[in-house]
Amino acid sequence: MAVRTATVLFKDGPAGTLVETAAGGSRFSYLPGQTQAIACCLPVARREHEWPHGVHPFFQHLTPEGWLRERQARAAGLAEGDDLGFLLAYGGDCIGAVSIQDPAPPRGTDSADLAQANPGRTISGLQPKLLVVKAGRSYRPAGPSGPAPFIAKFNSESVPDLVRNEALSLRWIAAVLGQAEVARFKLGHVAGFDTGALIVTRFDRDAAGAIKYRQEDFAQILCRPRGLDLRGKYDAGHEDLAKVIAEHSARPAVDLDRLFRRLIAFASIGNCDAHLKNFSLLETKDGLRLSPAYDVINTTIYGGQFDRTLALRMNGAPVPIEAATRRLLTDFALGIGIRREAVDLAFESLARKAKRAAKILQPPSAEPADGFRHRFAESVGGACLRILGQ
Repeated sequence: MAVRTATVLFKDGPAGTLVETAAGGSRFSYLPGQTQAIACCLPVARREHEWPHGVHPFFQHLTPEGWLRERQARAAGLAEGDDLGFLLAYGGDCIGAVSIQDPAPPRGTDSADLAQANPGRTISGLQPKLLVVKAGRSYRPAGPSGPAPFIAKFNSESVPDLVRNEALSLRWIAAVLGQAEVARFKLGHVAGFDTGALIVTRFDRDAAGAIKYRQEDFAQILCRPRGLDLRGKYDAGHEDLAKVIAEHSARPAVDLDRLFRRLIAFASIGNCDAHLKNFSLLETKDGLRLSPAYDVINTTIYGGQFDRTLALRMNGAPVPIEAATRRLLTDFALGIGIRREAVDLAFESLARKAKRAAKILQPPSAEPADGFRHRFAESVGGACLRILGQ
C-alpha cells in the first residue's frame, strides 16, 4: 500500500506535512522555517508529532461525521473510516486556520452527488450541515473555490424540529449571556433542500469570509480521538475545559467566568449535549479566547431520545440534568478558582436576565398544551427555578 502525504497549510501558507506511517499511524512535521504553532496540541518547539493509530486527533476532528461524511464518502469514493482520505479530498476549507492540500492529482467525483457534498470543503459534526454562500435572498452549497462564510444546519430524520429548537435555544442564550457570547444566526433556505435551515455566520473568518482565524475545539486541544463509537468527545470533565482555558487563553480569568456563566445557561436551557467539540478557542487580536457559544439545543424536551445526563462530568462524576443545581455549579466554580463573590454575581445577573428572557419562550395562544413551545417553556422554567431560584 502506497504511503500518502498531505501538505498542511496554516492561513493558506505551507506549514508542514502529514504522512501515513507504515505501522498504521501518522506523523505531522513542521516545515523548516515554520516558527508559529498551528495548534495548541502541536507545539512548534517539537518539530515532529506522531500518532500511533490513524491521523492525529487534531486533524481527525477536522473531518465530518454522520450525514455529511456519508455524502462526501459517496461523492469521492472513500471508505468512511479513511480520515486522511477525507482531508485530502475535502480539506481545502476546514473550520479554523488549518487546511489540507493534496499534492497528488485531484480525485474523481460523482457529479450527481458533488453539488451537495461541499467539494474541497468539510465541517465536523453529526447534524446535517454544509458550508454555504449567499445567493440572492437565499443560500447555496459552496463550490470548490472562494470564501464560504456561512454554515447551514438542517433538521435530522430523528429530530424533525432540530432547526427550530436550536434557533430558539440560541436566541434565549443570547438574551441571557449577551449577543456577543453567541454565534450570529438566522433562519434561511438553501438551494436544493426542501426544508428551512439555521444559517450560522462563521466566526473563524473575517466579514468577507476570506481571512482565516485559528479556531480549535477542546477535543482537538486535549487530543481526544473520535473513537469508533464517536464517544471520544464525551470523555472529559468540565474541569478539563477550565484547564484548557487556564493554559491557553490570553485572558484566563475572564474566560473562566464566561465559561461558568455559559454552563449555568446551558443547564438552564436543558442542553445535555455540550461536549468537547462544542467549546472552542478562537484567535482574536489579543490572542486565543473562548469562542462564542454554538451548537446549543434543548435536549430535555425529547424524553428518552437524548441522554438526560450532562455531556461532560462535573466534580468527578456524571451529572443527571435534574442534579445540576446552584450548589453543584457553585462547587464547580470554586474548584476551578472563581471567587465566591464572582459566583454569586453570576447567578444574580443571569437570574435577572432569564426573567426578562422568559417572554422569548412564550407559546402562541393556538398551540396545544403538549406543543413544542409549551414543552420548551415548561422545561426551561423548571430548570431556572431549580438553578436560578425563579
